[in-house]
Amino acid sequence: MSYAVKECYLTVQGEGAQAGITAVFLRFAGCNLWSGLERDRAKAVCQFCDTDFVGTNGPGGGKFKTADALAEHVAGHWPQTSLAQSAPKWIVCTGGEPALQLDVNLIEAFHQRGFKVAIETNGTISLPDGIDWICVSPKAQAQLIQKRGHELKLVYPQNENKPEDFLGLDFEVFSLQPLDDKNQAAHSEAAFKYCLENPNWRLSVQTHKYLGVP
Repeated sequence: MSYAVKECYLTVQGEGAQAGITAVFLRFAGCNLWSGLERDRAKAVCQFCDTDFVGTNGPGGGKFKTADALAEHVAGHWPQTSLAQSAPKWIVCTGGEPALQLDVNLIEAFHQRGFKVAIETNGTISLPDGIDWICVSPKAQAQLIQKRGHELKLVYPQNENKPEDFLGLDFEVFSLQPLDDKNQAAHSEAAFKYCLENPNWRLSVQTHKYLGVP
């Protein structure tokens, strides 16, 4: 299998239960809920995506013919000092929808290079074995297939999805993340209030946007 990557870079996770960890972000091209083109947004299943995942022309992006080639590319983004090599090494597979491309061969290639593998997925595709951190973010009325993992991260508010609809699923952490649009301040206040009243939920803030980093 070949792999199409929009971008790949070293950063600090800015949101969710793993906020603050250093990781290589691997953004795959393509998604099954939106083409990524603005002309198609109004008729897309997921209409609030704020990410460019079209093509392979981003920093560190490209097309890779084998799992080993992509794993070597990713490993090259990790700091090469001895201290960095002894630290926990994470890859965060995101998109678009990374489950369209992430497979057992690529997961094994990452593991062979000492990385733990995290995924941020919309949950509409069953995931392969071996992923070390599964974060599912349900979107609109898309059918949720992946109903277990480490974190369920719900963008809030959504007319179609209510937080109470998901608490019975098999996740360790439930995170509520304010929708980032023109009403973001109001959404943040509402999410904060919801977490106060429903402490099963943890507030997820996109700190990387406040810091102005990728």
